[in-house]
Amino acid sequence: MSVTCTLCFHHCVLAQGQTGACRARGNRGGAIVPLNYGRLTALSLDPIEKKPLRRFYPGSRILSVGSFGCNLHCPFCQNAGIAAAGTESETRDCPPETLVREALRLRAQGNIGVAYTYNEPLVGYEYVRDCASLVRRAGMVNVLVTNGTAEERPWRALLPLLDAVNIDLKGFSETWYRHLGGDLETVKRSIALAAASCHVEVTTLVVPGENDSEEEMRALSAWLASVDPAIPLHVSRFFPRHHMQDRPPTPVSTVYRLAEVARAQLRYVYTGNC
Repeated sequence: MSVTCTLCFHHCVLAQGQTGACRARGNRGGAIVPLNYGRLTALSLDPIEKKPLRRFYPGSRILSVGSFGCNLHCPFCQNAGIAAAGTESETRDCPPETLVREALRLRAQGNIGVAYTYNEPLVGYEYVRDCASLVRRAGMVNVLVTNGTAEERPWRALLPLLDAVNIDLKGFSETWYRHLGGDLETVKRSIALAAASCHVEVTTLVVPGENDSEEEMRALSAWLASVDPAIPLHVSRFFPRHHMQDRPPTPVSTVYRLAEVARAQLRYVYTGNC
């Protein structure tokens, strides 16, 4: 019996035993099941600025967790070893209750909560939801680092549990988003909904020859300012990774120039990887 996954814009139709485009959700017994539930590939206490979040509890630390799977296929992925992996990934079991105990234990080291990051956390939506509920109950914060391509209904249901999100806005061209296997309008909707619910920061990785024009940055920053000019934008430098090693890193001068373009519209613009 086939069943449709309604978590993201792909709407994968899966026969019994099949796994979706994200490699983390599958049809098992006629139901969509998260195959990465409680299976962590990464666990680290990080500075909050590494998420990146610059205007949310600056100077604090947060327990960062990741699993495997992603519903995009960006050729420049920085974490392809886990994002592009599937159920064969080497993982450690960490039920929500165990994760929260670890987060509480690390309070003495400055930990303020849990950040769901590294791969695309929302392909493991149920785990994020269950953990976030317990983290909130424990009096700590929830941070999500996401590509923003979840469908509206699950996104709206999760937002009340989130204190801060960083959403990748990978450019402002539908053509570029299609090349990455994504959907620009879905990401724009996710940013707008999140901005009405919690603290939001946005990251744009500038890839030479793809999304590095002043015109595109002007359009991107103007749209973001129409949501809220106080949303921080991180303009980040590309380095050759994964399947995109055919070009040099983004010139630092390009990152600085595009950041200046964005500052004409936005109050807070930061440069990254420079």
